[in-house]
Amino acid sequence: MISKSVWVRAKKIRLLATDVDGVLTGGEIIILNSGEELKIWSVKDRMGFALLKHSGAPIKTAWVTARQSEQVKVRGEDLGIHFIRQGCMDKRQAVQSIARTMNISPSEIAYVGDDYVDYTAMKMAGLAVCPPQSPDLIKKASHYRTRASAGKGVLREVIEILLKAQGHWEKALLPFVGRILLVLCLPLSCWTSHQI
Repeated sequence: MISKSVWVRAKKIRLLATDVDGVLTGGEIIILNSGEELKIWSVKDRMGFALLKHSGAPIKTAWVTARQSEQVKVRGEDLGIHFIRQGCMDKRQAVQSIARTMNISPSEIAYVGDDYVDYTAMKMAGLAVCPPQSPDLIKKASHYRTRASAGKGVLREVIEILLKAQGHWEKALLPFVGRILLVLCLPLSCWTSHQI
């Protein structure tokens, strides 16, 4: 169940910033003999970014990670992530810099993190989110804890909340399910409210 305060916070969001390892991935990193890193990404999150793109919502995306990885750069560019910041130990400063570029306030930032290095960015954000495997300190700093586990669609879940809160959900679905199915999928409450 999503609390009313989370819905209120979600309505204001213009920047969705997230850590990578432990949020978009399960936190495991395979390092080859060459030194190249391999990560396992969720197709659910990929679909989440596609929904956000097609929704027309005025929300930009940022990946902020303490590690450096060519795979993150390539994957982020492929998904159309607006801001990619790697090698950031001070994630709060990195997110604040992006916010200044966008001319938005902290209340318009959602930050998704899973560990201590994310704490200061989460405390600053208008909506702080973490996956369920996070340490207690991070859970306490969060306004919302996802049902999805790390690397299993955490961002997809957050994106759906943002789009529903801001009234962009139906438009996001349209390219994927079409008008007829969208009408059939609308909640009964939508129909009854139109008939009154």
